Amino acid sequence: MSITREEVLHVARLARLSLPEAEAERLRGQLSALLDYVKQLDRLDTRDVVPTSHATETGTPFRDDVVEPFGDREALLANAPDRKNDFFRVPRIIED
Repeated sequence: MSITREEVLHVARLARLSLPEAEAERLRGQLSALLDYVKQLDRLDTRDVVPTSHATETGTPFRDDVVEPFGDREALLANAPDRKNDFFRVPRIIED
């Protein structure tokens, strides 16, 4: 799949990148080669593959959710760059 120079520059603009002309041309070739490589996946027959299947069987990575008291509140709050009483103070992000 061939990508045009204009498409490379458009993507760069979306990513807020400035590209010199030589860099845009180099990336055009690299992105085209990458998309050609990925295009090979279209040849795979995936009709019988369950969309959420994995190559290996995996168990659940979760543990039981158990409530446990935190022992040292002062040790936790000692990490706060700014605090008020028993709370972390953060900058206001919503204006009235």
